[in-house]
Amino acid sequence: MKTQTLLLLTFLFFSQSLMAQDKVKDFTLPAVGDQKPFVLSEAKGKYVALHFLLKTECPYCIRHTNDYVEETTGLKDVLQVFIKPDTEEEIKEWAENLDGDSFTIYRDVDAQLADELGIPDGYSFHNQLVHFPALILIGPDGKEVYRYIGKKNSDRLPVKDFMTVLEGLRK
Repeated sequence: MKTQTLLLLTFLFFSQSLMAQDKVKDFTLPAVGDQKPFVLSEAKGKYVALHFLLKTECPYCIRHTNDYVEETTGLKDVLQVFIKPDTEEEIKEWAENLDGDSFTIYRDVDAQLADELGIPDGYSFHNQLVHFPALILIGPDGKEVYRYIGKKNSDRLPVKDFMTVLEGLRK
């Protein structure tokens, strides 16, 4: 039994390592409001942090977004992309609780991108099954270099940990 468990853990580790090196297929996310859509191929040469947030009325999503916007503004080589699966109207209402308006929230219509990137769903939130909160970091070459999947609503990658990951990747 221990051998089987060890083999399974080894397989999962290596499959995650291989997954983290795949080039991410180009995609476009519609922006909320009058902003330009986000197009991955237009971000060449920069890190792209995809923040998959939960449905509306999520106080952890508000705090997470505010923290990242405030604490990463000086990172010129990193684009923070905040993504919600809600309607434009729901996101506009939710965004009224954010501290600033110098960034854009993007829509993942029908959680299509979350599905394509393999973010697990099945998390119960407001009587709906949704994808788990996640952060996927794409490197300047377009390959996925890091992913963090939360286990519950409040389980998010702290900015400090994100900065440590980024520092390690830049070496």
